[in-house]
Amino acid sequence: MAGGFRVLHLVRPFLAFLPEVQSADRKIPFREKVIYTVISLFIFLVCSQLPLYGIHSTTGADPFYWMRVILASNRGTVMELGITPIVTSGMVMQLLVGSKIIEVDNSVREDRALLNGAQKLLGILIAIGEAVAYVLSGMYGSVSQLGTGNAILIILQLFFAGIIVICLDELLQKGYGLGSGISLFIATNICENIIWKAFSPTTINSGRGAEFEGAVIALFHLLITRSDKVRALREAFYRQNLPNVTNLLATVLVFLIVIYFQGFRVVLPVRSKNARGQQGSYPIKLFYTSNMPIILHSALITNLYFISQV
Repeated sequence: MAGGFRVLHLVRPFLAFLPEVQSADRKIPFREKVIYTVISLFIFLVCSQLPLYGIHSTTGADPFYWMRVILASNRGTVMELGITPIVTSGMVMQLLVGSKIIEVDNSVREDRALLNGAQKLLGILIAIGEAVAYVLSGMYGSVSQLGTGNAILIILQLFFAGIIVICLDELLQKGYGLGSGISLFIATNICENIIWKAFSPTTINSGRGAEFEGAVIALFHLLITRSDKVRALREAFYRQNLPNVTNLLATVLVFLIVIYFQGFRVVLPVRSKNARGQQGSYPIKLFYTSNMPIILHSALITNLYFISQV
């Protein structure tokens, strides 16, 4: 146990410098929790739309396009890293604790504080490392084009955005909000993408004239402007390179299926060894692991890509 404590004690000098949200000293009313949650999500959405200052270009293929939704990141904004630092630090610390490399007694308050501080410190270091990897990999243009000043400025923006996400997640987890910050950020990012792709008023010229990006708006626009209604419906449902009604209906169908299976439970019989004849049941959700395996997989792939680029 002493070796484990020595490892954790290495974090102690940094605790005074780490940002921390104080635990609630009273029971937070539901109304205040809603307010804290809304404010946190508003800050997250603002950061998701605030473009990075000093970048040269974000054109070209995006290697993380299919993972950005699950990692709650948005390309070219200060929320470029999303929840990757939090998820990665949590995954690493859980592996270290589970393999007994770091021994933690959860019944001891100091151990819990040190473990939380270690995870937070690791998350900050990962945010710095990923920010540097983004810049050096040429994601925003070559360093020679950006200039040393702009490169450092981009790293600082991504770093502070990572700290904001860590603090917002801690705020929600310490009883001030509703649910987990990671889950809320992912859900908010997904809902934002769905609403935007369904009702976006932006027009895009794809070679067939100006078309609305939003699938629903494009449907009504095609029905109003085209004389051949059947062809207009076919184009609205199956158009390429832009969101279509089929994509929207498939998304709704997946949501309904997930909600349906979310209610499924497997009831395990539990018998007491001490009291003979006494038995009970322990229900386990069919989706017990939820979306955590997908999040961990996306975070792992993202970090492997970063390492390969450095």
